[in-house]
Order: sequence, then structure tokens, then C-alpha cells
Amino acid sequence: MKVGYSRVSTNEQDVEAQHAFLWAAGVDEERIYTDVGFTGKNAQREGLRQALAAVRDGDTLVVPKMDRLARNVEDTLQIVRELTERGVIFQMGHTVYDPHDPWSKLFLTFLAAIAEAEGGWISLRTQEGMARPSVRKKLKGRQPAIPPATDAAIAKALDEGDQSAAEIARVFRISRSGVYRARDRHAARTHG
Repeated sequence: MKVGYSRVSTNEQDVEAQHAFLWAAGVDEERIYTDVGFTGKNAQREGLRQALAAVRDGDTLVVPKMDRLARNVEDTLQIVRELTERGVIFQMGHTVYDPHDPWSKLFLTFLAAIAEAEGGWISLRTQEGMARPSVRKKLKGRQPAIPPATDAAIAKALDEGDQSAAEIARVFRISRSGVYRARDRHAARTHG
């Protein structure tokens, strides 16, 4: 029996390409375990734990790429070693790992090292990008759902004093604290 494992680091990434590969490799849809929103550095992944628990002696664990399994050499080698001790075959992409072949061990270690280095390079590029003021300026966090024109109307209604904050909140269908945040945003735009 073949068991598949796939992983994406963020909810925005598409896992379908990995699933398509696993189906083409002969993995049944019900035997694919997936983690979404976890980096390869995080060893506490429920989907990986389930995939490792699902394989038995003579089964094959299939992963589309090395960096989907783990992001460092130590974790990769530990997982593959445990699989081998349990009699489970490990397949990465189209390559089946042979624990008795020194070249296969070298290849596995080499690919794991590349995946680890790639993770480090991504981290460095992110840090370098975040150091640039133009990039930080673009990353303002979650933007309010209320448009600036509505902020202005809320601020005006609050300033006029004809309605309480609770009444304004009901009219605009927001919370009372949202009324004050809207006023503050409007003040920051007009005075800042």
C-alpha cells in the first residue's frame, strides 16, 4: 500500500499539484495526509504524524519533494531511518530510497542538505527584504474593512453629538469601539 504526504506553508499556497503528483504515483485519495500552514521546520505536524502512523511493514511513504517532508537534514534522516527500521519504503518524487545502497544514502543526504539550505536562503531573503524601508512601508498589516469615506461620516456623526456612540454603531453596523477606531483613523488621515 502507498501512503502520501503533502505540505504547504501557508493557506494561500495550492496543495493540488502535490495531490495530483501523489495520485499519479498510485496513492489512493484517502491515503493522502496533508498539513496546511506549517513550515518544514515544525516537527509537530498532525498530517505527518498520521501518515507515519498509517504506514506498515512493506508499505511505501510517498512525498512529492524532499522539502515537503522536512527542512533540515537531521529530521529528514531521522524520519527515513525510522521508516527503514519499520520496513517501510520511502519514495521522494519518482525516486525510491534504497537504505542498502551507499549512493542512495548519499543522494538522500544531499537532497536534504539542499532543502535545509534553501529554507535558510528564503529566511535570509525575507530578513533582507524586511530591512528595506520600502518593503516595511507596504506591510501595514490587516487593513480596516471600513473605507475612509465611512470613517469620515462616523467621525462627523460623533463630533456633532446628536447620537451616542452606541447609536452610531447600530447605524453603521459596527461595534462601539469600532466607532472610536474609525474616528481615530479619520483624525490620523486628516491631521497626520
